[in-house]
Formats: sequence, C-alpha cells, structure tokens
Amino acid sequence: MISATLRSLALVMTLALPASDPLAALGWVWPVERVQIVRPYEAPAHAYGPGHRGVDLASGEVVRSPADGHVAFAGSVAGRPVVTIDHGGGLVTTLEPVVSDLAVGAVVARAAPIGRLDGGGHTAPGVVHFGVRLNGEYVNPLRLLGGVPRAILLPCC
Repeated sequence: MISATLRSLALVMTLALPASDPLAALGWVWPVERVQIVRPYEAPAHAYGPGHRGVDLASGEVVRSPADGHVAFAGSVAGRPVVTIDHGGGLVTTLEPVVSDLAVGAVVARAAPIGRLDGGGHTAPGVVHFGVRLNGEYVNPLRLLGGVPRAILLPCC
C-alpha cells in the first residue's frame, strides 16, 4: 500500500509536469524548405506593446502553406506583398513579403506552394516573416511546428 505522503508527492509531481500544447499536435509544416530562424517570436507585454509577432525565416524563393486552408488575403499592405491563409479553428497565417497568383478563397493544401518570396517590409532580403493568430491573438508559430523547446540550464564553466 502506498503511503499518503507518497500519494501526495505523486500528485504534486503530476501537477508540476507541463501539459502538452494541443497546437503542437496539428501537424503543421514549415513554410520554407530549409529552416533557419533569423529572428524569433517576441511576445509583447500587452496588445499594443512592442514585440515581434512571428518568426523571420531565411528562405528560398518558394513559400508554402503550413497547413490546409484557404486564401483569405493576397495583395499589398503598406507597400509589401502579403498572403494570409485561414486554416479554420481560429488559426490564421500571414506570410510576407510573398507574391502570389492565388485568388482570395483559393483552397491550399498543407505544404503546397502559395507564392514566391519578394522584397519589402521589415525583413532583410531573402527572409520571410511567418505570423500566426489564434482567435485574433498572435501566438508563437513554433507552437504549431512541434512546440517550443523547453529551456534547459547548462552548467557554467
């Protein structure tokens, strides 16, 4: 028979374990062929605060859809080409600077090419910005690509 102390300790340990992120199980793919994060996601302190609401990825010319969905917008915003994909379930992806021949409403499949990298915007040449909103709020796109790796402290010196 397990003592009350051990049962309590087991319960505390179970509660202390991080819950898996349900977004990580959706099976999204990177929107670029070779992945190199140039600038990570930086959550703002509040809705209007500074931050970086997506990740910037070094990219080849072709940009792909990270999941099934339909094109919600393809055009120019503030002088830069943008493609927005609605994936359903409150998830919306924005990729820029991306030029696309796809029309609003076009159905796109996971990993299907949606356009080509262009210039402009806040990214350096050869870099695509990948932003994701869940129910209107920006989230770290890494959550949909297998999760954000847990930080591990390493011994110093």
